[in-house]
Amino acid sequence: MTTPSGAAADTTLPDVAPRLRELRRRRGLTLETAARRAGLSPAHLSRLETGHRQPSLPMLLALARIYGTTIAELLGETAPDREPVIRAGSREPTVAEGWTYHQAGGPGRAMQALRLVVPYGTQGNLVRVHPGEEWLYVLDGRVRLGLGEAVHELSPGDSAHFDSMTPHRIAAATPEGAELLFVHTLLQSPDIHPHS
Repeated sequence: MTTPSGAAADTTLPDVAPRLRELRRRRGLTLETAARRAGLSPAHLSRLETGHRQPSLPMLLALARIYGTTIAELLGETAPDREPVIRAGSREPTVAEGWTYHQAGGPGRAMQALRLVVPYGTQGNLVRVHPGEEWLYVLDGRVRLGLGEAVHELSPGDSAHFDSMTPHRIAAATPEGAELLFVHTLLQSPDIHPHS
């Protein structure tokens, strides 16, 4: 599996990095505090904010919750109104660390919907815990979903709905990668500390 081209990375980094820094500062959080709440090292968060690293889906989810915003806003995708219908091809996908994010819902909502293309073997060991709920539905390929100590392999047509406080990780289980629908809730206010 090849990594995303430099051109794809260049189109994402300049927009996401300064927005991450701006949102953190707007919330009055130090780099150390925000990193701790997101389960990252301060050095890693600094690299995200300076554009030397791109955030993965779990990082985007954690940062969106901490900053009281949505993945769409983090990625700079804001709509002038709340149109209930999203037409196919109306939004460009975003690529970060090999994952491709297609917005499948409206920005600024408490529930975020995405269509994800997950490359094989990425983030298999990255475990996340945060307030909220997640739901996924496998469209193509197979997905390895770790929930606590259990590991589930999901095939097309399978779905999972779980509390995000359960330690979890998502990875493609097939060399061709996997495609899935993914919905998560933003239940945490920016003032709540996600300590375990």
